[in-house]
Amino acid sequence: MRASDRDRAVIETVLADAFAEGRITRAEYDERTDAAMASRTLGELMPLVDDLPVGRAQQSSIPEEAVRAYVQARRSAIWGFLSASLICWVIWVATSFGGDGFNAQFPWPLFVMLGTGLNAGRVAWQRDEIIEEETRRLEKKERKELKRRDELG
Repeated sequence: MRASDRDRAVIETVLADAFAEGRITRAEYDERTDAAMASRTLGELMPLVDDLPVGRAQQSSIPEEAVRAYVQARRSAIWGFLSASLICWVIWVATSFGGDGFNAQFPWPLFVMLGTGLNAGRVAWQRDEIIEEETRRLEKKERKELKRRDELG
């Protein structure tokens, strides 16, 4: 997979932190940073930080957070569908029984199921798009944080 400018920036940050902590020398830092800026693929970037403990922690955090956010969105959509549907069907059944027995009404809870089901379906079918959008949001947040740190430090 091709490396983005953001990927190279993350690797450069990891290298800078490793140099500041004394894990690599200035020569190693310069060499690895030059290699990171010249890299084209993620496969070329990862070996630059594989021997650094910080590198392993940072390289997968954003994708993992994006997937966790998707799982939470899916759970919320399904719960919304099930709870709203159940409540409406209970109301429909309760109002369908009167003093003279079962009085069949139009099954209006189907409209609630349709509305909440469309959202649940959208979340399920657009998994990749939701994860990509969340990844972009997290990357933007990280860039802002890095910029803020640079301004303060």
